Amino acid sequence: MAAMRQETTEFVVETRGRSLYEITDELKGWVRASGIADGLLTLYVRHTSASLTIQENADPEVQRDLERFLDRLVPQGDPIFRHTMEGPDDMPAHVRSMLTSTTLGIPVASGRPVFGTWQGVYLYEHRTAPHRRRVVAHLIGE
Repeated sequence: MAAMRQETTEFVVETRGRSLYEITDELKGWVRASGIADGLLTLYVRHTSASLTIQENADPEVQRDLERFLDRLVPQGDPIFRHTMEGPDDMPAHVRSMLTSTTLGIPVASGRPVFGTWQGVYLYEHRTAPHRRRVVAHLIGE
């Protein structure tokens, strides 16, 4: 039996405003370079106004539909929000990140993250202005 190993890194995603930013290829490359064949990849976004999601990466209309849905669910400028210190998009961004996810767990087999045919990993920027987002990746396995 091989000894368990761990690797950790941080990915920086430069966003251009509210949108989904695919990071699948960067994750695959890092997992492959780690030399860990089988294990668990955990991802964590270090922000309260951005999130992580696994979504279809074949048709870009999926991302636009998700954005339209969240705009309807959590509209910017809703008068119920009192936290506006960082702008009218700040509190809606916090709600959006709470409704989505700040962590993901992805199995790794044969040196590759296990995805379905059309699945990709996205950082979801919920603010309207550009930001520099950090995603921590932790891989444990053998």
